[in-house]
Amino acid sequence: MGGSDARALSRALLDLCRMRKLTIATAESCTGGLVAGALTDIPGSSDVIDRGFVTYSNEAKRAMLGVNATTLLTFGAVSKETATAMAVGALEKAGVDLAVSITGIAGPGGATPGKPVGLVHFAVAARDGRIMHRECRFGAIGRSSVRQRSVVEALRMLMELARGPQASAKPRREAASRLRPRVARTPRGGAVKRRRPPRT
Repeated sequence: MGGSDARALSRALLDLCRMRKLTIATAESCTGGLVAGALTDIPGSSDVIDRGFVTYSNEAKRAMLGVNATTLLTFGAVSKETATAMAVGALEKAGVDLAVSITGIAGPGGATPGKPVGLVHFAVAARDGRIMHRECRFGAIGRSSVRQRSVVEALRMLMELARGPQASAKPRREAASRLRPRVARTPRGGAVKRRRPPRT
């Protein structure tokens, strides 16, 4: 996964958002603006991309995105809770339709017990109330690789949200009913199977 993947995803995402008249904001920590960079590298992206927040420090997360200090203190900057708060904060501050957030440990340092190098939390939020979180453990594959793969994952999550809620498949009752033997009601209310006439 590299620049070509990010570019193809960025182009597809922008086309989809343009068609559905959706706008996007990004909130990035460990990727330092790379998602916004990948999207704005595509000509004509200004009709979809509104802004990008680079909130590397905890103070920036609080000041720019409204992440609660208690959330950061309790769960840490690299957590599901902080990623979700970042995405929701970006959505509200920018007034857009979709927002994505990334917070993680790109390495080579920064690991803590339970939070190894390569751990990245993502969240996407939509104006209609949908929120999705994802945790990826890329491993110690190198700082640049963690960041590149994080960009691709963030773009994929935005694509999922931009497509809209998926309708749940309804069971095909009609097909199932054709497999059941037909029954006829007798005057007593019992059910008996219809027998086929004997072949001659």
